[in-house]
Amino acid sequence: MAVHDPIPRPGRGPAGGSQVPQIRLTHADRDAAAEQLRQAFSEGRLDEEEFDERIDAALKAKFPADLEPLLRDVVPVHPQQTARVPGAAQAPAVPEGPVTGAERVWGAAAHVSGYLLLPLGPLLVLLLQGDTSPFVRRHAMEALNYQLTTVIGCIVGFGLFFLVLPAIAAVLMLLGWMFLPAVAGLVTLLGSGWKYPFTWRPVKDR
Repeated sequence: MAVHDPIPRPGRGPAGGSQVPQIRLTHADRDAAAEQLRQAFSEGRLDEEEFDERIDAALKAKFPADLEPLLRDVVPVHPQQTARVPGAAQAPAVPEGPVTGAERVWGAAAHVSGYLLLPLGPLLVLLLQGDTSPFVRRHAMEALNYQLTTVIGCIVGFGLFFLVLPAIAAVLMLLGWMFLPAVAGLVTLLGSGWKYPFTWRPVKDR
C-alpha cells in the first residue's frame, strides 16, 4: 500500500525518482538576486514597472528555479556558467560586488542635500558621482525627481490656495518633505534601494 508523503519535494518525480531535490532559497540568495535586478534597473535593462514586478517576485521566491526567469535576460552570464547539471539545484549568480561605504555616503547625501539646496543638491551629486557608481546615480535621480515634484507641487498648490484640494495637497507634500529625505538617507546608508511615494519622475537613466 502506497504511503502519501506530506512533504513537498521539488525536483523529484511522482515515483520518487533519483532526481536531486531543489534546496530552498535563503535570505542571502534572495538578496543577491534583488541586487542583480537593481543593477539591471540602474543600467536601463528594466523599466520601472518591470523592476517592481521582478523585485517583488524575487523576494517571494522559494526555489532557485523561481529566480531563473527573473534574471536570465538581464544578467550577463560567462560561457563557463551556462552549463547546468540536469536536476541539480541552481543557485542565483553572485552580484558583481558590494556597495562601498563611499557610495552609500554619496547616495545618502543626494537625499539629504535637498534640505539645503532643493533639487540642486541631488543634481550636483548626480553630476559629480553619477557616472562613477550606478548605486549613487540611481539614488541621485530618485532624490532629484522627488525634489522637483515637491517644489513644483508646492508652487502650484500654494498658488491655488483659494482651492481647497490643491492647498491641502501642497501642505501634505511639504510635511512629507520634512522627513522623507531623512528616512531615504538612512536607508541608503544601509545599502538598500529607496523609492519616494507619489513622485513624478521626469529624470530617467539614459
